[in-house]
Amino acid sequence: MRVAVFSTKQYDHHFLVEANQQVGYELEFFELRLTRATVALARGFDGICVFVNDVVDSVVLEELAGHGLRVVALRCAGFNNVDLEAAEQFGIKVVRVPAYSPFAVAEHTIALLLGLNRRLHRAYSRVRDGNFALQGLMGFDLHGRTVGVVGTGRIGQVVIEILRGFGCHVLAFDVFKNSDVERAGATYVSLDELFARSDVITLHCPLTPDTRYLINQNSIACMKRGVVLINTSRGAIVDTDDVIAGLKSGQIGGLAIDVYEEEADLFFEDLSSEVIHDDVFARLLTFPNVLITGHQAFFTQDALEEIARTTIANLTDIKHGVECVNEVTGELIRPRA
Repeated sequence: MRVAVFSTKQYDHHFLVEANQQVGYELEFFELRLTRATVALARGFDGICVFVNDVVDSVVLEELAGHGLRVVALRCAGFNNVDLEAAEQFGIKVVRVPAYSPFAVAEHTIALLLGLNRRLHRAYSRVRDGNFALQGLMGFDLHGRTVGVVGTGRIGQVVIEILRGFGCHVLAFDVFKNSDVERAGATYVSLDELFARSDVITLHCPLTPDTRYLINQNSIACMKRGVVLINTSRGAIVDTDDVIAGLKSGQIGGLAIDVYEEEADLFFEDLSSEVIHDDVFARLLTFPNVLITGHQAFFTQDALEEIARTTIANLTDIKHGVECVNEVTGELIRPRA
């Protein structure tokens, strides 16, 4: 099997090559993102292996289907960048890595919450400059606070278990209830109630038509004044312009994000010597109560090993024509009635 691997860094190459040793697929690595402009690079391959910011829309899929493409293997859990209905139309299988390490993302979520709450990003810079003043660094105890968790799959569940260890009251929302979440001590409520009662809200749902801009002007207005918002899921779950308005008004007391809707031209690259042309992102960087990391929540050795292992296993299932438990279809994105 010949597979074109896009958006690759040194670490992707290392772990995929290691996982591929026993099966010996022909992997060709490209640092470029897959887009309509670069799709010609994938002609003649049996499959493509892509990441979160690769563009796998109907135009790309139609082009590759004409050259015999059989499978799109995602090195991530999310699949919002793939036109699943077009893939079905062209007979292309789409597989993903749904649970590479829920602990990696969950632990980073808590790190963002703690860092933002206790202003660790500002304190670190101050101390390096010899400034040991505490003004502006005050946080709050997590113990006894109410945290709303939107999305209670494996990652959301681990986040809840950690939060319960801190002594938080946890409210949960998901269209599918998880009995393990309730056993961990969380209480399922409606989304409106979660917004109204939570001191902190953390997002762990996939990006679908139902969740796009779930956090918007209207939902922000329903939240407690000074609410802390954490997003380690997908950028477009949050309407960034509305969140900026909430930060300016004080309705949102703090924001920590590892994802951003327009991150494709920013994240995973060293732009330290360049001007950032995204004015919305640049505006976020001006707030003292905003903490941003560049889509690194997944980035642990354990997670990368599991991503590579599962990706190769998914490709093997497709090669041999057996049912792959990690296949995704258009049914997952069709709006609910």
